[in-house]
Amino acid sequence: MGRKPDIYRILYVIVDILVINISSILAMLLRFNLSFAEIETQYLESVTSLMLVNTIATIVIFAALRLYTTLWRFASIKELVYIIEACMASLLFNILLYYLTYTPIFRSYFIIYLASLFLLTCTTRFAYRLVRLLYRGQVHGSHMRHTMIIGAGEACNVVMKELELSTELDAHIRCIIDDDVRKHGTYIHGVKVVGGRDKILYYAEKYHITEMIIAIPSMSKREMQKILQICQQWDCELKILPGVYQLVNGEVTVEKLRSVNIEDLLGRDPVQTTSEVIGRYVSGKTVLVTGGGGSIGSELCRQIAANGVQQLIIFDIYENNAYDIQQELKQKYPNLDLVVLIGSVRNGRKINSVFAKYRPNIVYHAAAHKHVPLMEDSPNEAIKNNVFGTYKVALAADLYKTEKFVLISTDKAVNPTNIMGASKRMCEMIIQMFSRKSETEFAAVRFGNVLGSNGSVIPLFRKQIAAGGPVTVTHPDIIRYFMTIPEAVSLVLQAGASAKGGEIFILDMGRPVKIVDLAKNLIRLSGYTLGVDMEIRYTGLRPGEKLYEELLMDEEGLQNTENELIHVGKPIEFDEEEFLEDLKNLHQLAYGETEEMKYIVKKIVPTYHIRQADIQRDKEIRKTFASTFSDSSEGSFPSDFLENAN
Repeated sequence: MGRKPDIYRILYVIVDILVINISSILAMLLRFNLSFAEIETQYLESVTSLMLVNTIATIVIFAALRLYTTLWRFASIKELVYIIEACMASLLFNILLYYLTYTPIFRSYFIIYLASLFLLTCTTRFAYRLVRLLYRGQVHGSHMRHTMIIGAGEACNVVMKELELSTELDAHIRCIIDDDVRKHGTYIHGVKVVGGRDKILYYAEKYHITEMIIAIPSMSKREMQKILQICQQWDCELKILPGVYQLVNGEVTVEKLRSVNIEDLLGRDPVQTTSEVIGRYVSGKTVLVTGGGGSIGSELCRQIAANGVQQLIIFDIYENNAYDIQQELKQKYPNLDLVVLIGSVRNGRKINSVFAKYRPNIVYHAAAHKHVPLMEDSPNEAIKNNVFGTYKVALAADLYKTEKFVLISTDKAVNPTNIMGASKRMCEMIIQMFSRKSETEFAAVRFGNVLGSNGSVIPLFRKQIAAGGPVTVTHPDIIRYFMTIPEAVSLVLQAGASAKGGEIFILDMGRPVKIVDLAKNLIRLSGYTLGVDMEIRYTGLRPGEKLYEELLMDEEGLQNTENELIHVGKPIEFDEEEFLEDLKNLHQLAYGETEEMKYIVKKIVPTYHIRQADIQRDKEIRKTFASTFSDSSEGSFPSDFLENAN
């Protein structure tokens, strides 16, 4: 069975056969006053005798000049030139044919034939666009979306052509907005450029706009934020054109217009790192990523795999996550030496066996419990997994002479009030302690909330909106720093390439964002009206949650790096012997499943707050069920660092 495009070509050939012969007949009729009776017999016989040869030759000419392989729904001036060339070639063939065969014909025949052939060929090729234009205007009528395009450049031209020709989108473009005053009052494809951004709301109301398309791919994030803030004041669907490189590659179509992402509202350009430096850093190395199946870990694996790593080891306790990233990397990088291992960083024997077998040159430690409210209810798990998991991996890295070790930390480690933040602060202290004694270069990377990561606020808001609301926010004044997953991974890779030992790398993430503003923006971008279609409900701060997060402690100072958006915090001095002794006590109490270990956490991290109700409850439980508590099944506290370092 033939393909659909082949059917169209056959239809075009059949239509052109009719057009060619009609053009020949019209040339005679127009010469003789549109009367067959007045046509001289010799001319009629001449045309009919050469009609078959002319038809075959002209069809061949049309095929050679791509009139049967062009997508005419996207035709432009270039395709019109093809038609002109084809008709001129057919004319020249006719002239030669008649004069070489000495066939009598009147001289005006050739001019009339050329004009008829050109007009009829254009009609058959462009009739689809005319019919569609009339069809869209008359049949769909009020059901069409009223569209405003912001930006009167080449991207606007692409979007308008696609919207006009698309069989799937019913968009009626009512007006165009552009800040260039020289374009005001001009027309693009019959649509007027009505003014600058200050006119967006006026014309949105005037034309009852239901869709706005921002067609300025090269606009900076800050300027995009200003435009979006205006657009959000009108209740309609917002979409944004993809990047300029997609325009150049011809990848941009109406179907690829994306809805405005919440990242577009942050008002900050993404952090850029030097990929060449990162590539040289991991190229030819064996790299271990703990927690490699998570949001950050999996993106780390993707970027590391793309930079010529010798061997990539993914270590994760969640087999489904590990399987997903394994299959993705195997498909994209079939020659990659990939090892996927299932295990817990809390299992020191497992960790040591991995280091002994594979001897990784670089370790990215992303395995951790990260959810603040969940860890408040399971504080011992936060300590066992985050603190002692980090200690065991760091200890193995030192023992097996790993070149570099990079810890994934968080802004919640700064002056923490919750157990998760306190555990991550202790992880940073462990890294700094190892860095002072070890040949391995240890560093930590500290950043804020990651947009779109598992368990982050944006996916939660999307689910709540999809369910019909309400959208829940803990407090109207709560603020957070945000960054994207690629930015977070770029920072981690840059830290690995730049680390000399003991640094805490910090990203300048711009201004913090109110969570309630994110919720409001996401509601609007989803096409709902706040207070009418969707509500925001305040639930109160959760246990251990702060109104705001910090990126730097008072004792830390900032040092610049080659990347102006990446800074280094100075290490904070502390008593290492006392810290190790505290860790031993913390280990015993945490694995004893008692919340009394929080007093040790408080001693190490003074800003941490203990919930007294939890301590009282724990004492009552232990008094009643003392006989059920036993020693840890995961081994005792690892050997003293100083002994192992020798």
